[in-house]
Amino acid sequence: MEYLISLVLVILSGLFSGLTLGLLSLNTQSLSRRARHGDKAAQIILPVRRRGNLLLTTLLLGNTAVNSTLALFLGTIASGVMAGIMATALIVVFGEIIPQAVISRYALWFGSKTIWFTRLVIFLFYPIAFPIAKILDHFLGQELPTTYSKSELMDIISEHESSEHSDIDQDEERILHGALQFSHRSVREVMTPADKVISFDENQKLNDVFFNQVNESGFSRLPIYSGKASNVVGILYVKDLIVEDDDISIKQTEEALERDYLTVRGNHKLDVVLTKMLKSKNHIAVVRDNQKEFIGVISLEDIIEEIIQQEIIDEDDTLEELSTS
Repeated sequence: MEYLISLVLVILSGLFSGLTLGLLSLNTQSLSRRARHGDKAAQIILPVRRRGNLLLTTLLLGNTAVNSTLALFLGTIASGVMAGIMATALIVVFGEIIPQAVISRYALWFGSKTIWFTRLVIFLFYPIAFPIAKILDHFLGQELPTTYSKSELMDIISEHESSEHSDIDQDEERILHGALQFSHRSVREVMTPADKVISFDENQKLNDVFFNQVNESGFSRLPIYSGKASNVVGILYVKDLIVEDDDISIKQTEEALERDYLTVRGNHKLDVVLTKMLKSKNHIAVVRDNQKEFIGVISLEDIIEEIIQQEIIDEDDTLEELSTS
């Protein structure tokens, strides 16, 4: 009988110890996310875990009570020194180390399976645990939420991609990394500089030479200037040239030239420019410096390439462009 009682006390000691570490290691934010996505174990544990100080106080009270009872009980069946050695060995090995090592690894599963026990001891110790928990709530407040920096999030994503237990693949890792970084990059870093921009004077005639140059450029939107290349006055939409008359100048077109174009600064961040493009429904923007001088152009494609961390290849890209990109 003595051995059976000792065994029950050791099991209870291990259960209290393991649940203290296991349940309190579960982050309430993570549990909430899991619960929203249908995780039954998280849904079971979350209501109890949310009252963290009450849960902590209850489990510690139970653990202390069981360990004290075990030490006293062993003292009745063995000498003082021997009882102390036996109690220490049993509590450390079977009441602390083993249960904490096991339950901490399977906290969600084990916690959900023993939630009936946790609720029972909360009920039993409530008169003592509740006042202590309320004091902790008052002085310590709610548990601090766990937040991560962008660098930490990128590391987490990479760790998930490398883990066999995650369904994140390399493409998703690359895109997520790009999405987390692109808002820190400026327009000047990814734009096409002015000296590499293909543009035309507004007085350029819509003749065969012009159409050959447009076709060779491969672009669907081209800056149009007046007098000098830095004096941009509009954006030419190549697809709309099909409805225009032959041999008229660009400035005489009715549909193809859009004079109300989007302008951004070189120091603007890409996320800001992306928002402007989406709101204005523009796929290209003229870039100017603080002195309002033309310094380049940036397209929606340029920003998307930064997000997906990969060049977008279309049918107009030549083999030479691909080899030098």
